[in-house]
Amino acid sequence: MNAIRTLLLSILFIGGFTLTDAAFTANYDESKVPQYTLPDPLVCLDGVKVTDARNWFEKRRPEILELFLTHVYGRSPGKPAEISYSVQIDDAARNGTAVRKQITITPKVNGKTIDLNLLIYLPKKAKGPVPLFVGLNFRGNHTICDDPGIRLAASWMPDDRDGTSKDNRATEKARGKSASRWAIDQILSRGYGLATMYCGDIDPDFHDEFKNGVHALYGTGQPRKGDDWGTIAAWAWGLSRCMDYFEKDPDIDHNRVAVLGHSRLGKTSVWAGASDPRFALVISNDSGCGGAALSKRAFGETVGRINTSFPHWFCDNFKQYNENEAKLPLDQHMLLALVAPRPVYVASAQDDRWADPRGEFLSARHADPVYRLLTGDGLPAKEMPDVNQPSVGRIGYHIRTGKHDVTEYDWLQYLDFADRWLKSK
Repeated sequence: MNAIRTLLLSILFIGGFTLTDAAFTANYDESKVPQYTLPDPLVCLDGVKVTDARNWFEKRRPEILELFLTHVYGRSPGKPAEISYSVQIDDAARNGTAVRKQITITPKVNGKTIDLNLLIYLPKKAKGPVPLFVGLNFRGNHTICDDPGIRLAASWMPDDRDGTSKDNRATEKARGKSASRWAIDQILSRGYGLATMYCGDIDPDFHDEFKNGVHALYGTGQPRKGDDWGTIAAWAWGLSRCMDYFEKDPDIDHNRVAVLGHSRLGKTSVWAGASDPRFALVISNDSGCGGAALSKRAFGETVGRINTSFPHWFCDNFKQYNENEAKLPLDQHMLLALVAPRPVYVASAQDDRWADPRGEFLSARHADPVYRLLTGDGLPAKEMPDVNQPSVGRIGYHIRTGKHDVTEYDWLQYLDFADRWLKSK
């Protein structure tokens, strides 16, 4: 109960803010953005300029990946040697238009197990393996639509504002509460599947010194190192376990899987796509600090603010850059560059200044040289585009009207982007 009480006093789960944020004054004035210098993603640590794909993949890309492992997200374990799958299928879901699969993925490590519950909808009329969108959800699989056949999440929930019981368990009141963020019918009608997993199945979103969730499987009892994995990396690890299953399912084209996420789960989707090249397309929706936004701008949420509010999200080494972003040996444009040559889409919202829309655009802009080198294509826009005017190449970007959310407008852009890059294969 002490851990729960501490959590409820310290975080507000959905909004991404903490009660202590009241004491933090964010900068929303462009004239007060500090002068900064971004590392060139095409210049190696020894000063040598990358001029071809071979040097990128053999030298510079591994350097950048190592920087993020060391300084931001931490090092995750690989695929467990033992994983079992339990599959439940309903071939007449959503009024007969979809096949619903509920898979329990059970990794076993050091004699301990954890159940990860994956929900999948596939279009019923598909004539072969289908491309797929996969993303984590905030409140349980049962919240993404009102389908009574979806099992209620059994993992810990943060509070009772969305129909969770007083003992932090999901209830029927929460069913379909997040449906507006999941355009299921549009996705299925366009020929794609949709897969999702509750992030709390992988690692509950509160700080208990990494004794719960998947971290507990790998716990050694030894003090944590500065580059040990945090919760963002754990969630990304869970997305990779979803991909392990997709590779086994003949109804899914695992070579055409797009990974996406919103807010903290957008940070997760970009790290998952950067660190696991099996994802064919990567989407960041309002991911902000530690996601797509440039850290060195210190606009809206800062490294210090995010590490104070959510000390479990990143590795401990990241904390040395609290209000010290200038010393970072990297920035988030390099994270987007790690996705290359696979397509990447970054989305912002006009009223979501906390996530720094301009910083998200600039990150995409500064990843462009890597994409140009590898593919001859990148982000068409040289300047930040107008609201609701997407700029789309192999890098896509839009800023839409509205607030911090996932909307129908966002999904329409993602579906068009996927049509361009996944269906053409």
